[in-house]
Amino acid sequence: MSAACTHTGQIEFGELPAQIAGCEDCLEIGARWVHLRMCTTCGKIGCCDSSPNKHATKHARETDHPIVRSAEPGEDWFWCYVDEVMFERAA
Repeated sequence: MSAACTHTGQIEFGELPAQIAGCEDCLEIGARWVHLRMCTTCGKIGCCDSSPNKHATKHARETDHPIVRSAEPGEDWFWCYVDEVMFERAA
């Protein structure tokens, strides 16, 4: 039996914005990022754990928002921090 996310009912923001300037926190401090993630609870755009500041994970820990999705072009996967599982949207 594979692990499943038990928090999908908390997804409020499933679609990415048309324009993404970058990691909101990195833009404020003039830092760089590698890849972008979007919080599916509030829509905040943060940087991935390969980025120096790991803002998406910091946001999830500070707010208890459980799920992010990739904000990278061509990627349609989600990550649940609580259940530690990656999943794709059902078709």
